[in-house]
Amino acid sequence: MKSSNWEECVNANSSVKISLDKFKARSLLDTANGRNKYLEEQEIKESNANYIFEAYYTSALEIMHALLLLNEYKVTNHICLGYYLRDVVNREDLFRLFDDCRFKRNSLIYYGRKMEFSVAKDAVKKSKLLIKELTSLVKIEE
Repeated sequence: MKSSNWEECVNANSSVKISLDKFKARSLLDTANGRNKYLEEQEIKESNANYIFEAYYTSALEIMHALLLLNEYKVTNHICLGYYLRDVVNREDLFRLFDDCRFKRNSLIYYGRKMEFSVAKDAVKKSKLLIKELTSLVKIEE
């Protein structure tokens, strides 16, 4: 069954309630931050733009998983991550941004469809914006 909202993700067990795991959330954030620092040092060229985008998307995923862990959820697919942004966080803008990046990443990973350089550069820009916005939502209290 393909879910079309957060409630369906929960009902289908694609999103499950778990115990709070601040340690894992912090670890995911640290990994994403380290990757992002590395990526900032890289010059985006036609030969690497798709790979840089893919790495930024991975960082966005880690931040999203950290956000969900802090709210005591584990999600098994990217579509339900998007629905969490839209239906629980009430951020349609972030849902659209994430879904656009998700679609581009899936085309790249699963179908081998490399993006044109200009599209890849735009996808990197969108991924960075997504990461910035997601990071602002994650609050780890000591």
